[in-house]
Amino acid sequence: MTGSEAGATGGFEPATGAEVRPAGAGGPAGAAASHPERAGAVRDAFEALLRIREVVNTSVVDPGAVPAEWERVRMVRAIALALEAAGVPPSAVDEHGARTATGYLVTATEHPRVVRVEWPGPRGSGAGHEAESALRGCARVLGGLGWVVLEYRGKGGRRHLEVEAPATVRR
Repeated sequence: MTGSEAGATGGFEPATGAEVRPAGAGGPAGAAASHPERAGAVRDAFEALLRIREVVNTSVVDPGAVPAEWERVRMVRAIALALEAAGVPPSAVDEHGARTATGYLVTATEHPRVVRVEWPGPRGSGAGHEAESALRGCARVLGGLGWVVLEYRGKGGRRHLEVEAPATVRR
């Protein structure tokens, strides 16, 4: 198991885009497509997430279309898993914090029920030019799983998404 697969409890960890991977180390950090073992772990974790939805969302017409409480209290992990399972590449950094790969970056915000998704990349990679279409793809994936996704422009016109559970979910 790689560092992005094993968390503090020894379980699977989805790639958030903040994982360390030196430049030129091949494929995006945690990218399922470049590692068959990783692909199986991602698939299994995502299927487990969907089963959790079916078990706990019994009062919902389509239980798979609404994030479960488990996801709402682990939003960074749930959002990262959904993106990785959809084949969206995660970003990565080197041991000094410099970006080594273009892709999604999922981070917590100051609000516990909102997660931020960005599209960073190495200097000169053109990630800023890709951000609009890449983030819209991320929004489609997450919206299809029942998350509420809003797109914003921040400093310098940099785009990002803010993701939260729908208001229909009991808080």
